[in-house]
Amino acid sequence: MTPALDPAALALPNGAIRRYAWRTRNGWPPSPFRFGGTGGTPGKPCLDIGMTFTVTDVPERERFEAHDEAGAPAGVLTYQLTGGIVAYTHTKVDPEFEGQGVGSLLARAAMDDARSKGRTVVPICPFVSGWLEKHPEYEPIVARSTRKVK
Repeated sequence: MTPALDPAALALPNGAIRRYAWRTRNGWPPSPFRFGGTGGTPGKPCLDIGMTFTVTDVPERERFEAHDEAGAPAGVLTYQLTGGIVAYTHTKVDPEFEGQGVGSLLARAAMDDARSKGRTVVPICPFVSGWLEKHPEYEPIVARSTRKVK
């Protein structure tokens, strides 16, 4: 059985809690919370614009997919998995959803998935690499000896 995520690990510097929901292809949700930039109540709309996103791991396509409430694709984060090493290769957000936290949601879900499975992360994607510089809590699972690709 996969352990649930600790909501305390999602605390932001200002004391708010980042809440999000994602599920794997088989439907297992590690957190009952919805993503919201301001924290608050589970199920609260995302980023004060009334939008909620769901991130799904699609292992047969080696990617995480983000969808809005209507099921429209909002973005993807692709990866390559080799044993206990996962390389995050590319992040793409649909222009309609840019600036709404979709890329960060994908990165956090992917990193939480890697951490829960004991994988080492190689951040090839410039977005993921930059995102990780702002989130030192993931540093223990990141392989930093690789060069950045720009």
